Formats: sequence, structure tokens, C-alpha cells
Amino acid sequence: MSRLLAAWRHAPTHRRVWALAAPMILSNLSVPLVALVDSAVIGHLPHAHQLASVAVGGSLYTLLIWVMGFLRMGTTGFAAQATGRQDGGELRQILLQGLLLALGFALLLSVFALPLKGVALRLMQPSAELDDLTREYFHTRLFGLPAALASYALIGWFLGAQNARAPLAMLLTTNLLNVALDLWFVLGLEWGVAGAARASVIAEWSGALLGLALTRGALRRHPGQLDMPALRRWQNWRPLMAVNRDIFIRSLALQLVFFLVTVQGTRLGDATVAANALLLNGLLLTAHALDGLAHAVEALSGHAIGAGNRDELRRTLTVAGGWSLIASLGFAGFFLLGGHLFIQLQTDIPAVRELALAYMPYLAALPLIAVWSYLLDGLFIGATRAREMRNGMLLALAIALPLGWLLQGLGNHGLWLAFLAFMLSRGICLGLIARGLQRRQAWFKLAGAH
Repeated sequence: MSRLLAAWRHAPTHRRVWALAAPMILSNLSVPLVALVDSAVIGHLPHAHQLASVAVGGSLYTLLIWVMGFLRMGTTGFAAQATGRQDGGELRQILLQGLLLALGFALLLSVFALPLKGVALRLMQPSAELDDLTREYFHTRLFGLPAALASYALIGWFLGAQNARAPLAMLLTTNLLNVALDLWFVLGLEWGVAGAARASVIAEWSGALLGLALTRGALRRHPGQLDMPALRRWQNWRPLMAVNRDIFIRSLALQLVFFLVTVQGTRLGDATVAANALLLNGLLLTAHALDGLAHAVEALSGHAIGAGNRDELRRTLTVAGGWSLIASLGFAGFFLLGGHLFIQLQTDIPAVRELALAYMPYLAALPLIAVWSYLLDGLFIGATRAREMRNGMLLALAIALPLGWLLQGLGNHGLWLAFLAFMLSRGICLGLIARGLQRRQAWFKLAGAH
């Protein structure tokens, strides 16, 4: 306990954590702001199926994007460790590798996106109106796919290089432009659901191009030379590809859970899927804020591991963990006391409001349950321990899926109970794995090589 108190009282670590976390919290909060504005703008159109189409189409697009989250997470860990070793040449290699992977996967996903959409909509069994609008929204969003994946790689690289200002500029540009265009296209030009999708595409490309421009200044702060022949050798891709593979499997499992929530909610009716979408916007708000601290853990733990500094790693986890707990308590209180305002802001459809408020206690419980998995994800990413992070996610999924099946008879209450159980299991599984690595003193062994 005395070591933890000493770590918590280390003022320079507080400053380092917040130097990275504060810009990322601000920029991360702008991400769910887009979903909230989409819901608020579309939610004030006259029909529930219009709001539901943005929720369903957005979840399908998010499924494609978020399973590619390894482009950010894998890049962050390797870039952070290269920064800890003061290896500017490797930083350049990681940046180029990340951008090449983003382009390749964007082309690959474009081929599979349309068949995936058809299968997903058949599973959901939506109404005819919801089906048509969802297809229109999803097809338009696909034009932003290359930019979205390139932004993942760029943000991950900037974070690993201990630069949180560039991701802040990228995400604020993307998301504030999205909000402005959303209001113009949907309300001003009356383009409806298609207008919301077009706004997102333009904003995604703007953010990616800004990120590319900002790399020049970042590279000047880390001098070194790019080894082009090394990029042609498979052994220089193998560690990154192995980590990316495991993070991909982990992200796919996570997105499967969110997808199943949408599928089951859709089967319960348009009003239920719309209400769940509003509540999940609250989860997105919480997750993106707490992820700001998790991003700081990624960058600082990776730096500590690259530099071989055990004290720095302990201080980073203690300080970020303490602030994460404080923030999660704040969010839980906000949803308990101000949940009705949160829902009213997003829609004025009475049936959707009533349903969302009935399930608000589940949303209030989520921050306290989910915070630990976010924090531990940051540690595993910084250590490039993707295999262990993958295993923790698969264990949590194996626990939650049978429970979800057993609770089907409880309707939407059963769906939310199963989701809470999944998030709890995720944190417990990651915690047990992390404890095992600590006991074996394995965090500093073979970093980035497994």
C-alpha cells in the first residue's frame, strides 16, 4: 500500500498522464458528440424508423471500422516503445507500415461490406422503411472508409510518439465539421438520413488529410532515417502483423457483442432499437472519455517498457487508475441524476423516451463496471501483449453469450443484464491475466516480439 501511495503522490506522473489524457479526453468526447448530434437531428424528424436507420446503419459501419481498431492500437504500442528507445528510424517505419495496412484493409473491406450488410439486415428482420433507409445511409458511409482507417493509423502513431495534440486536432476537425455539416445537410438542405451520412464522409476525409500534414512536424522532433530495404523483409512486418492479428480477433469479438445487442433490440421493435441506441450513445460518451486515460496508459506504459523503467510503469498505472475511478463515479452520478435530460436532448418521440428512461439504471451502472477493462486494455496495448488481451476478451465472450441466451425471456432487461455481465467478465479476465504476468515479472520480457 505504501508503494501505491508513493506512486499516487508522484506529481510529475500526474502531469505526464494529464498532458496526454486531457487532449485525448477532449478529442474523444467529440466522437460520441457526432452520434449524439445525429440522434438529436434525426430524432426530431417525424418517424422512429428514421432514427432507427441511423442507429442500425451506423452500427454496421462501426462494425467495419472498429474491428480495424488494431491499426491504431498496434501502432501505438510499437511507436511508444520506439520512442522509449529514442529510435527515430523505427518510428518512421511504423508510420509507413500503419498507413500501408490502412490502405490495404480499406480496399479489402470495400469488397466484403455489401454482402455483410445484406446478411446483417436479413438477421435483423427490419421493417421495409427501416431497411431502405439503412441501406442508403450505409452505402454512403462506405466512401469514407479509407480515410477512417488512415486516421486510425495516424492517431495511434501520434500517441505512441507522445504527441496528443495532433490527434486532438484531427478528431476535433473531423467531429466538429461533421456536426456543422450534419445540421446544414439534414435541417438546412433537408437531405434527411442521406445528409447525415454525407456529412460524416466529408468530415472523415478532412481529418485524415490534416493528420498526414501534421506528421512532418512530428518527425522533425524524432530525427532518424527510414530503412526502405527493411520494409521489403517479412521479419520486419511479423511482430506488427502478429499483434494486429490478435487485436483484430479481440475487436471482432467486442463488435460481435454490440452487433448482437442491435440485432436483438431490432427484433423487439423500432422503438426499442432506437431507445437502446440513445443509451449506447451514453456508453460511447463514457467510454471515449475514460479512453483518454487509457490512451495515456498505452503511451506511457509502452514508453516505460521500451526504456526498461519499472517504477515509471507502476506510477503510470496507479495515477491513471485513480483518475479513471474518479471519472467513472462522476459519469454514474450524471446518468442517475440527469439521465432524463440526456434522453430529452436526443429525441422528442414519446415512445422512445419512455423506453430509454426505463433502462437508464443499466447505463448508470456501466461506467463503474467497464472502467477496469479500459484501463487494462491500455496496459496490454502499450506492452504489445495483444495475445493476452485477445484471450481475455474471448473468455468474457464465452461467459456472456450463454447468459444472454438464457436471459432472452426477460426481453430488453435480459439483453442489458447480459451486456453488463460481459463488461464485468471482461475486466475480471484481463485483471487475472495481468496479475499472472506481474507474478512472472513478464511485462518487460520480449516486448513487441510475441
